[in-house]
Amino acid sequence: MAISRAQLMKELEPGLNALFGMEYSRYENQHTEIFDTESSDRSFEEEVMLAGFGAAPLKPEGSGVAFDTAGEAYTARYNHETIALAFSLTEEAVEDNLYDRLSSRYTKALARAMAHTKQVKAAAILNNAFDSNFTGGDGVELCSTAHPLFTGANLRNEPTTAADLNETSLENALIDIAGFTDERGLIVSLKGMKIIIPRALQFVCDRVVNSQLRVGTSDNDLNSIKNKGMLPQGQAINDYLTDPDAWFVKTDCPRGLIHFTRISLSSGMEGDFDTGNMRYKSRERYSFGYNDPRCIWGSPGAA
Repeated sequence: MAISRAQLMKELEPGLNALFGMEYSRYENQHTEIFDTESSDRSFEEEVMLAGFGAAPLKPEGSGVAFDTAGEAYTARYNHETIALAFSLTEEAVEDNLYDRLSSRYTKALARAMAHTKQVKAAAILNNAFDSNFTGGDGVELCSTAHPLFTGANLRNEPTTAADLNETSLENALIDIAGFTDERGLIVSLKGMKIIIPRALQFVCDRVVNSQLRVGTSDNDLNSIKNKGMLPQGQAINDYLTDPDAWFVKTDCPRGLIHFTRISLSSGMEGDFDTGNMRYKSRERYSFGYNDPRCIWGSPGAA
């Protein structure tokens, strides 16, 4: 339905001094702190987790060499979604406007709406990280104590007991990340690169990560997290995280959290011959997801 003059009465009055309500700044591109962006030219993308070989065994003198098998562990699939929004202005509304062009004003609002949806969809990967209704290629949620491995064992990328963000819980997370194994149980070299937090934890996180000395103690001990140069990419506040207690550590795991761009954001306008209305549309296609759960370590918080 087109926006008509009846909906814009005040904007048409000669005595109007100012318009407001669509000039707010916005949180932009926070997804880039979480995801690696790649382009796609297909309707969906699939990426396969491979399982290599187990530890090499001892070969007794004179005996034959042992053979091992490799295989595919699971497949992660990215289904690209189409996000679009439009609005229409009646011919009369455009003709009678006395101030700034209506189209310019409302296309900015359209851009803000598109940007908001993108950030919400990106953050949803972490917002649903502890929900078993949102599973990855291995059949469990992103953060779990029981990611099934090719060997039949499990991998854990969340604490056994949920913990709030503090010095001890963060140190334990970094220790766990350093002990991650591959699909065949071999220890892999991974480290925490960045801590991702909701706005509610920004002050706690700053004290834990950046204090020169230990937090909340009278001991003159070093803050080992800072002293050892852990989390070299620092902290990233994501304003679209919905749980004020949940926190995450992003690792340097390759092929982890991925954002595929199928069609970049585009906008267009056209006039309707029958009505004379002007129509404006924005559209893009993308997907957010992850391949390897070793890309993240998360805690839902103790609350």
